[in-house]
Amino acid sequence: MVTSITHRITGVALGAGTLLLTWWLIAVAAGPEAYSTVNAFLTSWFGRLVMFGFSWALFYHLCNGIRHLFWDAGKGFELPTMRKTGMLAIVMSVVLTLLTWVVAYGIGG
Repeated sequence: MVTSITHRITGVALGAGTLLLTWWLIAVAAGPEAYSTVNAFLTSWFGRLVMFGFSWALFYHLCNGIRHLFWDAGKGFELPTMRKTGMLAIVMSVVLTLLTWVVAYGIGG
């Protein structure tokens, strides 16, 4: 139940994050002043927190979506399997998010 609710919440968060991405793309096209405004927000502590949450939502939605693909194929409906794959989706989303941020900062972001 928790994974289902979280999947729905992350779907909404991804919609909001897409608006943020759109704002960034429009600012890039609009010129240096607009870009500096967006960049100031995204590089602030709050902006980075929002981006961290967005990236976690993206990876959670991806991992849980893969789980749903197995369900669509008729696999993994046993309760112990559902619990294990639910926990795996959560753990993998955290690992992928942290790995992405470590690599991004390692490159110089």
